[in-house]
Amino acid sequence: MNKLTSVKFLNESFPKTIDVLNSSPVYDAQIKEEKVNLIKKLLKEKDAKIIAHYYTHADVQEVAELTGGNVSDSLEMAKFGANQSSKMLIVAGVRFMGETAKILNPEKKVLMPTLKAECSLDLNCPANDLLEFRKKYPDRQLVVYANTSADVKAMADWVVTSSIAVKLIEYLNKQKIKIIWAPDKHLGGYLNDKTNANMKLWNASCIVHEEFKASSLLKLIKENKDAAVLVHPESPKEVIKLADIVGSTSQLISACKNLPNKKMIVATDNRIFYKMQKAAPTKILIEAPTGGRGATCISCAHCPWMAMNNLDNLIETLVEEKNEIIINEDVRKKAFISTNKMIEFAKTL
Repeated sequence: MNKLTSVKFLNESFPKTIDVLNSSPVYDAQIKEEKVNLIKKLLKEKDAKIIAHYYTHADVQEVAELTGGNVSDSLEMAKFGANQSSKMLIVAGVRFMGETAKILNPEKKVLMPTLKAECSLDLNCPANDLLEFRKKYPDRQLVVYANTSADVKAMADWVVTSSIAVKLIEYLNKQKIKIIWAPDKHLGGYLNDKTNANMKLWNASCIVHEEFKASSLLKLIKENKDAAVLVHPESPKEVIKLADIVGSTSQLISACKNLPNKKMIVATDNRIFYKMQKAAPTKILIEAPTGGRGATCISCAHCPWMAMNNLDNLIETLVEEKNEIIINEDVRKKAFISTNKMIEFAKTL
């Protein structure tokens, strides 16, 4: 029979004691090793798996790996969650990732370390505004990036991630299907250039990738002439033009591993370095510059919302089973159609 016990967080982030129903002894989560061991125990007790994005803190990625979870890009996160028998999924990333997990797994309890972790692309693409934009082009299908809300996915014809975006747009273009693209204007422009699809683009961008500067990057390239330049397609066009490889997070990690260059200049969120260094331990990784003068940073390439995920709030979420993703069932069913089409299309590649 369960009894009321206390979970103590001795870290400064949690100067409190949380009372929970549990038959386990008191937990003292004070140092990383203890926190990881506690997370392992809680995951087993709750029948849960962690799904973490490459842009979360290395500690979060590490504990996901150690516990049989998943660390990947948005597409692989979605696929992993859909293939799990676990009753609970803990999604460490930003809100749309948790929503995507729930869209594909309505029977599972989907929790997040924090529900305050947003995405600038999602925030700058409200469903009502996008609907008005779509009405201007009734002869076009709506293709939306995964970095969007459940409401946006519910009104879309297709959902896509950066790892398969080129292939999907090429496929639709061959079918003579006209397209509206939302929300990332830089990725949309890149896709237009690659496929000649002439899509109508929504005007939004990622606050991290928007800050990469071509002029500063060019200077860094001149200082490291032997380096390969890896760029995420959410970056501005001028930055993309300087790239040796343009691709999704998974594709950039693969390029880092397989290219012969010893040095890699990387234009995406710098938390990717954890998995990139594991894949290519002998490579030298250099952050692409985001500009900055005087006392401002030269590379601030990290999403502030992704940074909100940590071991402490991961523990708190597991203990209290808080921060659950709830989606209106009618919205979820509609969003499932477009999101599942992405999963099925990816299987053909």
